[in-house]
Amino acid sequence: MAQNKILRPHYSTTTDARVLQTREALRTAFLKLLDEKSLEEITIRQITNVAGIGYTTFFRHHPGKEELLEEIASEEISRLIELAIEALGSSDTHGAATAMCSYIWDHRTLWSTLLTGGAASRLREEFIRLAREVAASWNREPNWLPAEVGVILVSSGTIELLAWWLGQKKPIPVEQVATIYERVLIDPVIKSNR
Repeated sequence: MAQNKILRPHYSTTTDARVLQTREALRTAFLKLLDEKSLEEITIRQITNVAGIGYTTFFRHHPGKEELLEEIASEEISRLIELAIEALGSSDTHGAATAMCSYIWDHRTLWSTLLTGGAASRLREEFIRLAREVAASWNREPNWLPAEVGVILVSSGTIELLAWWLGQKKPIPVEQVATIYERVLIDPVIKSNR
């Protein structure tokens, strides 16, 4: 770690209201800037200006903007897994698929950065790792498709479908992506468990 960086690792787990407020301000500012420009164009100075905090305060929370992005990505991956698992376990798979796709669309700038930026392979690995943990906790009777394989296929397919969708010059509507997601990824896995 560089000498001028004074990251306080415990800040990521604190319950102190001021620290939480600062961390949220940094996150909000960073996401706002991601809506306007690419990750490479964003500077720490811009993040702190938009957040309304001092420049050195940033380094008490994160070593750099990449680590801030990684923290946000980890939270977003967890949310995406929740939404994907809901689609697998829901009696209304289309509604759950639409909710997931709507969430991604509402946060498309961030997800475009996550899926197409330098962190894309790490995002895929983390998504599959967390999905495997979820699959391990399922109490399903064995069938021809092991739960872990189903989760890996849905996870990989989810990431690839979303990356394709967000990479289109003229993205198709949320409803259409949800239908593709449901018919190509969710239905085959669910039907294999019947």
